[in-house]
Amino acid sequence: MTNSGTTDPRDQLVDHLPALRAFALSLTREGASADDLVQDTIVKAWTNMDKFQPGTNLRAWLFTILRNTFYSSRRKTRREVSDTDGIHAGRQATKPDHDGKLAMRDFRAAFQHLPVEQREALILVGASGFSYEEAAAMTKVAVGTVKSRANRGRKKLAELLGLDESEDMDMTDQATRAVIANNYTGSR
Repeated sequence: MTNSGTTDPRDQLVDHLPALRAFALSLTREGASADDLVQDTIVKAWTNMDKFQPGTNLRAWLFTILRNTFYSSRRKTRREVSDTDGIHAGRQATKPDHDGKLAMRDFRAAFQHLPVEQREALILVGASGFSYEEAAAMTKVAVGTVKSRANRGRKKLAELLGLDESEDMDMTDQATRAVIANNYTGSR
């Protein structure tokens, strides 16, 4: 407790770790990189807690730090040639031949094919429950851009999963949240 009788936001950081890891995994596509990103985020949040405004959304603040850390790192490594030996390409899944039901393995494979901006939008507004306005503020883009990215991501997922237009793909359903939250815990 702080002097004013309110809870120290540092005490709440642990509560946000699963959501932060899920978001980090959606951006990095690798468990170790996601863990590093979450660790960097927590360190930055801890050391800059004086910049957090009590009474505001701590989770949104943490997601913003994580996102900014990811993109800063990405800019630094942009000139690096990735996947020169084809390891990453070899791990990519192909569109399943079955009837396109939303199985966990198929969803994860399809989700990884989306551009990072679309994955980010779907995680923020779909799985994490942020409004389009909150997601726009965190990503520093227009609300319409977030809506467009989420819509294009949903359409691409439906295409990759072989769903027709009559089948609904709601990113807020429990099964999809479980896929994202349980995140890629090793290959199955």
